[in-house]
Amino acid sequence: MGAWRLRQNLLAKELWAMNDLTSNLETVTFTLDGEQVTTEVGQTIWQAAAKEGTNIPHLCYKEGGGYRADGNCRACMVEIEGERVLAASCQRKVSEGMVVSTSSKRAQTARRMVTELLLADQPTRATAPNPKSQLWAYAEIQDLTDSRFSRTATPPNPDSSHPAIAVNMEACIQCNLCVRACREVQVNDVIGLAGRGADAHIIFDFDDEIGASTCVGCGECVQACPTGALMPKALLDEEQKLAITPDQQIESVCPYCGVGCQLTFNVKDEKIISVSGRDGPANQSRLCVKGRYGFDYIHNPERLQMPFIRRSDVPKSAGDTFDPATPLTHFREASWEEALDVAAAGFSAIKSADGPSALAGFGSAKGTNEEAYLVQKFVRSCFQTNNVDHCTRLCHASSVAALLENIGSGAVTASFSQCEHSDCIIVIGANPTVNHPVAATFIKNAAQRGAELFILDPRGQALDRHATASLRFTPGRDVALLNAMINTIITEELYDAAYVESHTEGFPHLAEQTKSTTAEAMAPVCGIEPEIIRDVARRFATAKAGMIFWGMGVSQHTHGTDNARCLISLALLCGHVGREGAGLHPLRGQNNVQGASDAGLIPMFYPDYRPVTDEAVRKQYESVWNTQLDAKRGLTVVEIANAAYERTIKGIYVMGENPVMSDPDQAHARVAFSRLDHLVVQDIFMTETAAYADVVLPASAFPEKTGTVTNTDRRVQIGRIAVPLPGQARQDWWIITELARRMGQDWTYKHPREIFAEMRLVMPSLTGITWARLEAEDAITYPCDDETSTGQDIIFADRFPTESGRGRMTPAEVLPPNELPDARYPLIMSTGRLLEHWHTGSMTRRASVLDALEPVAEVHISPDDLEELQITPGQQVQVETRRGQIELAARVDPNLPKGMIFVPFCFTEAPANKLTNPALDPFGKIPELKFAAARLSVAE
Repeated sequence: MGAWRLRQNLLAKELWAMNDLTSNLETVTFTLDGEQVTTEVGQTIWQAAAKEGTNIPHLCYKEGGGYRADGNCRACMVEIEGERVLAASCQRKVSEGMVVSTSSKRAQTARRMVTELLLADQPTRATAPNPKSQLWAYAEIQDLTDSRFSRTATPPNPDSSHPAIAVNMEACIQCNLCVRACREVQVNDVIGLAGRGADAHIIFDFDDEIGASTCVGCGECVQACPTGALMPKALLDEEQKLAITPDQQIESVCPYCGVGCQLTFNVKDEKIISVSGRDGPANQSRLCVKGRYGFDYIHNPERLQMPFIRRSDVPKSAGDTFDPATPLTHFREASWEEALDVAAAGFSAIKSADGPSALAGFGSAKGTNEEAYLVQKFVRSCFQTNNVDHCTRLCHASSVAALLENIGSGAVTASFSQCEHSDCIIVIGANPTVNHPVAATFIKNAAQRGAELFILDPRGQALDRHATASLRFTPGRDVALLNAMINTIITEELYDAAYVESHTEGFPHLAEQTKSTTAEAMAPVCGIEPEIIRDVARRFATAKAGMIFWGMGVSQHTHGTDNARCLISLALLCGHVGREGAGLHPLRGQNNVQGASDAGLIPMFYPDYRPVTDEAVRKQYESVWNTQLDAKRGLTVVEIANAAYERTIKGIYVMGENPVMSDPDQAHARVAFSRLDHLVVQDIFMTETAAYADVVLPASAFPEKTGTVTNTDRRVQIGRIAVPLPGQARQDWWIITELARRMGQDWTYKHPREIFAEMRLVMPSLTGITWARLEAEDAITYPCDDETSTGQDIIFADRFPTESGRGRMTPAEVLPPNELPDARYPLIMSTGRLLEHWHTGSMTRRASVLDALEPVAEVHISPDDLEELQITPGQQVQVETRRGQIELAARVDPNLPKGMIFVPFCFTEAPANKLTNPALDPFGKIPELKFAAARLSVAE
């Protein structure tokens, strides 16, 4: 049994114990097909039978994943002794002494008749969209090949309007699984049932084609459908009939956002043909559009399949005109031996001539923990500098700084699924339905259950319609709003006095510093009415269990650390930490941001956040790594780019990052990278950064590697190789090892498990987590006391890992953004991701379905601004800031307030980071990517 399921069973037993139930009421014994069976109270007949290995036919029922039993297909009927009518086993719960027969003649006859009636609503098996569907499998078990009843005279036309999903309602039996999948599990509310009686039928929105509907492409309905009425188009032929079936299935983890969804790669002829959600602890079989349809990028013809070395006749300044589809204009092909030798020799020459501080390295939050660990070890032991960082510097560095400062840990205090136990949830500076869609489903589920949900964000979003209230405050004024809430809680004495006294420090200073930040004083600053501020503060303070989720709308500011400090103080004031349904949760951006940070891929900390300036810590690492280490803190991502611009950094190693696209003020970044004496890029595509490289090394995509990743919940999970590497591409850990060997290190790793074993020597957070356990259980949450423990979902119930053992409340001053709108630049520009695209787009822009769904670079504009500027949707416009200008199409966005525009940063043809502000938060060293003064005009 997996650790997660074991933990759920233990929690269930504890719940029964708390209700003082006796052991004889925890289980029930009944007779199933002549055998006595003991099962848990509350189990249905179907669930109890399934545990015993009895597969009762079922079509409208789906086990687990948040699905409720509907009982409308009647395919699971069983006979109960003493009862006049048959019962639907998916709904009927077992009771003491019940006698059930699943195989009586009466039950079998009834089920066979139901199946035959359903087949009458189907095309024949020979013409069915999916002749291997669940319905046809049960028909085969019951010796049915056709129906004697007449079929519908005029079947509905198929619908192929969606890039990923094929709809053939001729195969629909109105089981309503797709309705529950859409409305109750993912809570997208697109699919419904229209008509009455024989005219009942499934519709999308107002009977639109699926491609024209508000469908977000999560594919939950496709995974739930038992007949083939909804299917992935990638598996079908031109007539929308099943044409491809997998010959292999590999269990792994999604490599996109930080949610950490477990999935199954369905492989045919060494290619991923489709993806299914697995019942993992983070996703309960759910996926989003990227996780389900975003993997054919690994088979894209632009994949790097051999090493390249820059041509001697092409200067790095030519990188501005580089086309990744034709690399030989700037590079020549090379052998692995030559490429590795040139790469290592260039770094060694710089180190010898200019010293270790002239070198730097970037690792990746999209790789594995093992790769992240090796990158930081490589930079620290081979370059002998702490100039190593990764993209957390551009997303949650300020959050981590505040968390480490105030509670002694940079990780979340509770998993996002804990919101099922919350009665109050705050989501601030985050758009989970876009950036963390599966996590958003659990928030929506909580709101459906009755939890109060408050959205605090300048932009509107899809979660607003599930919210108790949506506070669209003035951009960049988070601290003013949060300080007003803190003031309300303190002045009205709504805080948890006992918790504050026993678990926190800094309360008097916080109370004094926020004395003047009343709701009335802050309302003109943050744009929210005083009574609304007070109401939200009161509701959060008086909740039994409150959770706070935040994203990069909080962190990507020059006052991002102050924003996070306020959120931490808010939670500590109310005692909403360390309890079920309560906690602080910065939603991690990429799939391994948490793990890469834990593994030491940051310039001021070794693995497990141990300071590089601590001599005792440094001596320990020098002993394990057998090398002398730098005693100074290193430079961060933006500082490294600035140093390259100033020519003090002369060589950079980049593994799986694309700083030329992700860094702020892109024009500055491009010049910086063009000035390097030596740049080595290790990646799966010729990225914008690779255009300036001296050596390019072809690496492995996530489905091509084995290794661990750590999701936003602190859950370590294992990914497995699904398909082979293309051409001469190599595993990332192998490439790093070979570079280290050429720079004098005697590294002998043969498999990621050996790297993981070394990590456990220097990372106490991995206590209790072994490679063997991960292979057997797939996922283990840290902290985990020992190799038999299940790991702690909720942490800091008793004390915090601070010197005093208490959580600290740190006041924050109300400060403006680094630059404000003026007469020349009257608008506020914010940046971020789209649902269909990821980060800099190097993967998703090469995923056919995702690019078909969002193919065009667009600036999102409010209806009021469109009207005032006399711009029509689709018109080419120019966005300009103090750093540059880009041209892209206009898109109306009613969720934006007047005076604010939004630009996605995934389009290389219209790079948002050409415009963003490089000003840094003084604590987290994160740039102000969420706020820039801008102007908008019609393109000439």
